[in-house]
Amino acid sequence: MIRLFATHRILLPVVSLAVLLAATFYMQPRAMSYFGVNLLFNLAVPIALATVAQMMIIMVNDIDLSLGAFVSLVACVTATFLHDTPVLGVAILAGLIVAYAGIGALIHRFDLPAIVVTLGMSFVWGGLAVMILPSPGGAAPTWLRSLMTVKPPLLPMAVVAAILIAGLTHLLIMRSGIGTVLRGVGGNATSVVRAGWPVLRLKAGAYGLAGFFGVLSGMALVGLTTAADANIALRYTLLSIAGVILGGGEFVGGRVSAVGAVIGALTLALAASFLSFMRLSPDWQIGAQGAILILVLTARLIFTRRDKEQS
Repeated sequence: MIRLFATHRILLPVVSLAVLLAATFYMQPRAMSYFGVNLLFNLAVPIALATVAQMMIIMVNDIDLSLGAFVSLVACVTATFLHDTPVLGVAILAGLIVAYAGIGALIHRFDLPAIVVTLGMSFVWGGLAVMILPSPGGAAPTWLRSLMTVKPPLLPMAVVAAILIAGLTHLLIMRSGIGTVLRGVGGNATSVVRAGWPVLRLKAGAYGLAGFFGVLSGMALVGLTTAADANIALRYTLLSIAGVILGGGEFVGGRVSAVGAVIGALTLALAASFLSFMRLSPDWQIGAQGAILILVLTARLIFTRRDKEQS
């Protein structure tokens, strides 16, 4: 059992999600239905997309402290420009993705600490969001609202979307050639350079992918909430980091799991519902989510160490 959990890192986040889901159903049996599951994972899609975005950055040994502010900016653009002038809105969102790629190139070109650059960018994104939407408001485009509230026949939209996100991201990062090279940048950048790959472009590409998934996250969030706010997704920065690590990823070495990251995001989203069922004060819920994360990571560390001792 120890060898199994140590070798297959995906098992621990899967078990964690299953245990939390079982505990939620035990406390609230009425949640064991199509409508109930949809409510439990209602906001899981934007969190999962933000977690995948963070995974792209962690994959190349960086960390992004501006992601929450960036998703908030995207939400403001979606609820205003994309709703009122779709062509301009699409152009702005495309420009934000290019800007994200440029940040990655800048960090690599001048060997800047990503944690400092992205922290600074969080104020830039936040300031732009306030300029676009000084107070909560705006409206979700009709097509986006319809997409996010569609009701598939067997599983709720949130679950179907999570499966699609996990599957497509897994194919992109774990099965494609470019995904292997991107993970190689995080694992051994020197070897990638010796193989003739341009690390500058690869890192810009990783950041560009992060920007792309960040844009999808902000759009999905507006599709669910129908409005936006300059601070609507600030918590996503820490939630996305926690989701990647909870899903079996590591801060260095290019070791990430696309499926695990999505499961980690689902676990964090479910944890919020579970704590609400426990009637825990909102002031304590963030701390309780942190405790769940620490327990899972401690279990992973114990399994890894015991596996090494037995080997």
